[in-house]
Order: sequence, then structure tokens, then C-alpha cells
Amino acid sequence: MRILIGTDTYPPTVNGAAQFTRRLAHGLAARGHQIHLACPSPTGAPGRMIDEAGVVVHRFRSFRYAGYQDFPVALPAGLRATAGQLLDDAGPDAVHVQSGFFLGRALLVEARRRGIGIVATNHLMPANVLDHLPCPQALRPAMATALWRDLRRVYLQADAVTSPTRRAVDLMYANTGIDGLAVSNGIDLDRYRRIPRVMSGGPVVLFVGRLDPEKHLEDAITAMALLPDDVPGRLEIVGAGSARAGWERLAGDLDLDPDRVRFLGKLPDDELLEAYGRASVFAMPGTAELQSLVTLEAMATGMPVVAADAMALPHLVHDGENGFLYRPGDATALAGRLATLLGDAGLRHRMAEEGRRIVAPHGIEHTLDTFEGLYRQVRRLTPLSSRTTGRQPAGRVADRQASDRPSRPAAMAELIAMPPAVSAR
Repeated sequence: MRILIGTDTYPPTVNGAAQFTRRLAHGLAARGHQIHLACPSPTGAPGRMIDEAGVVVHRFRSFRYAGYQDFPVALPAGLRATAGQLLDDAGPDAVHVQSGFFLGRALLVEARRRGIGIVATNHLMPANVLDHLPCPQALRPAMATALWRDLRRVYLQADAVTSPTRRAVDLMYANTGIDGLAVSNGIDLDRYRRIPRVMSGGPVVLFVGRLDPEKHLEDAITAMALLPDDVPGRLEIVGAGSARAGWERLAGDLDLDPDRVRFLGKLPDDELLEAYGRASVFAMPGTAELQSLVTLEAMATGMPVVAADAMALPHLVHDGENGFLYRPGDATALAGRLATLLGDAGLRHRMAEEGRRIVAPHGIEHTLDTFEGLYRQVRRLTPLSSRTTGRQPAGRVADRQASDRPSRPAAMAELIAMPPAVSAR
């Protein structure tokens, strides 16, 4: 099939949605599909290139938003016309958008006009957006509602809608009335299972991710300051972002030894894998995780996880089985959980093995199988004649009343029996 993937965030931008989209595109290309990918340009200038996996990457003209310099945004002026021209030139069998922002919205609307089957995946949590807007705390609930309503307007035009976990699907339904299918973002399990476990110099607590406010690393840093002196271990923080300077100041204010908390910055892939390999425990204090690819990676590597009891993290971290959950913001509780694990190598090993069992259904091959099935279904729902005359959305996820959850559309119902690329619990 010829698939056009549209995303408002793509490497070199670092976040889970960007990483997932690249893995999806490369995985589909490896299966013999013709993949076109549309994304904002990291330089601002438009361009076209074929990457190492054979994916045709179309970079759209972009600008940098002052509140989030690490995130290039597709320039709205003329965007729909450019998106429409790309659709006409590429002639995809299906379009898969990863967001309802400027570029994803333009591709979705223009694909609908042309009668092309559409799959839409939601990676959005309002906190991901609002933390980078000059929005007073008192207005955040209203702004979050507005963001969900906007997503509803856009995604109601799709033939099928997905999100990475059952919790994410339920959240989307509660806020938009749109049902969906839980499809794990998936990871290359073998890549992380093969990482050598080389632990020396004492146990390591690892965090990997964007250093942005919704990750709440203040919990982990404060927890390290609360650990008893006789508990060994250091915190290694991998990533870059807008909140790094503030968290470095916090570590200094808490008089933490530089060896107790290390900010390593953004690492190349080989060094990132080494960081996973030397870590004993993974910490994820974020409260806006619709799945958390890095948590999946840590589990596959063989680490217990201590995570905030928030959003989709409890789907991966089963308290007392493959790690521990703690109440967000309770650094004392986090410190206690870390102390338990740092002081008990046997417990770490048992929890790590259970984590590997839990992460097993999240292999990228299951994810690719499921999306291939969706593309075939939405393609079948698109008669050739409608590709020139336009059509009403056929088989899309229907609007629902909260008290009356209808059956899934045909495009999604036929996939329920497929390999379970879904949340673990």
C-alpha cells in the first residue's frame, strides 16, 4: 500500500509521538509499503528527502514558537493548499495523522475532501500544550476543554481513531465523545532485551525524557535528597528541555552532591543504550503520559519502575509486581520506594523479570500488524469513484452519548481478533 503519515512533530524533535511516528514509518517501509511522511521542517525551509529506510519525508515550511523553541510548527498560511497538493501527488491509499494541530488537521481535511481513508491517532494531553502557553492556572480547565473540543471537531472526520492505551482511549471518549481502539505505540523488544547489563559504581536510578514541566522531575530530585545516607545510588537524568535549568537549581538548593544527581543532556543512541544498561531502577514521575515509550524501553531492558500513579502509567507499572506506584507530588513516598529497591538486589531482579513479561505484548510488530489492518479497512471503505467526487465519512468512529456506547465501526471491529497490540491491563 501507499501510506501518507502526517505528524506535527518528528525527529530531530524529541518526544514520544515523534519517536513513535519514525518507528511506524520505518517499520511499514521495511514491510514493503510505500511511505510518504509529512512533518514541519526543523530549519523552517520546506524540502523533500528520502531517508535511510526509504521513507519519502516532506518537510513543510515552519516557524518556532517563542514559548517552545524545541518544537517547530508548520506555518498555517497556505498549509491546506500545500497539503492538498501533496495528497494529489502522492496518491495514498490511506492517510494516518498523528495530531489535530496545523499540519495533521490540514492533511485530514484535505484527505476527507478527496475521499481518502483516514486513520487518526491521538497522542494529546492538554498539559503537553498548556505548559508552554502563557495560560493562568485559573484558566487551564477552560483551555483544556477548548483543546478537547477542537480535537473532536477534527477527529470526527476520521474513519478510525486510535490512542496508545485503554486509559488514553477512555480519556478521549470522556472529553470528546469519540471512541477509539487502543493500539500500543510499540517498541523493538529485541533491541532493548539485548542491551548488556553492566552495573558498576553503585545502583543507578534513571530518567529518560523531555525535561519539560509535565515530567515533574522535582519529585525525583527531592526524593534523592530524602534518601538516607546509607542508601547507595545516584539519579541520572537523560534529556533536554525547558525545565532543566530550574531542576538544576533545585538540586543545588537541596545541597545534593553532583554525584548524587547527574544531568547528562540529550545522548546519542549508543550512549542512551549504555545508560539503560547500567541503570538499576527507572523513575517516571510524569503525570501526562498516554503511554510512555521510555518506560516500555526500561521494562524491556530489565528494570523495575517507580512511577507516578497517573494517567496510563498504572497500565504498565503494576504496584508491587514489576515496580511501585506513588502519589504524584509525594516525594517522601517516592524516596521510600526507591530506597526499598536500591537496597534489595533480589527484589529488583524479581520485579525486572515480571516487567519483561508485562511488556511482551508491546512489540512493534504487533503494532504494525494492527495499523496495516486498519489501513486496509479504511481503504475498502473508500470507493474509487469517491476519490474524485468526495464523500461523507464512512465507517468513522461515531459520536456517542455517554450512556449509550455503540458498537465499533466495521474498520475497527474486524481488528479485535488481531494480535493484541494493546495496553497490558
